[in-house]
Amino acid sequence: MIGLNMWQIEDSHYAEGIQCICGVDEAGRGPLAGPVCAAAVILPTHVDIPGLNDSKKLTDKRRRELFPIIMEQAISYGIGFADHNEIDDFNILQATYLAMERALAGLTVRPDIVLIDGNRTKNFGLPVQTVVHGDSLSANIAAASILAKVTRDNLMLQMAQMYPGYGFEIHKGYGTKAHYEALRTNGPSPIHRMSFLKKLYGKE
Repeated sequence: MIGLNMWQIEDSHYAEGIQCICGVDEAGRGPLAGPVCAAAVILPTHVDIPGLNDSKKLTDKRRRELFPIIMEQAISYGIGFADHNEIDDFNILQATYLAMERALAGLTVRPDIVLIDGNRTKNFGLPVQTVVHGDSLSANIAAASILAKVTRDNLMLQMAQMYPGYGFEIHKGYGTKAHYEALRTNGPSPIHRMSFLKKLYGKE
């Protein structure tokens, strides 16, 4: 069962007559390679999705179990990416906003308010509330965190087949010791974020 605390933020808006609430979260801001992925989710009021929580607090197996349930139960959802080139061109924060814009554009229902994990945002043309640790406090944000994480992980598994030797299937692009060793051995792949690798490759 979803704990009551997962609906407290939504409940405060429901009490004001705001019914259509969207949660937005991202996955992949920190990796050295691959895109950043964002998801936007509108859940029915107090829908029961057992075990729903911040994706980082769940096992990969549990995230993958919840992934289709969230998509089936959601009133609407959207997923957006910003790729490694956009990250290098615009910086990771602006690329994250771009991915969020694309996720919101994928919604078939216009939300009354958008809850975004974190403490920074931009003008998305909709009422927005930022929520620090929102993926642990909001059911809609938690659902978005799971969709974003599983979607990005699946993409990085595909990238592991396209670019073997980097261990993308294991670390999903994050800067592990093995990943840095692979970079020193193989050099960067076509999907590496060169703006994240300045210490290794200077001004490249």
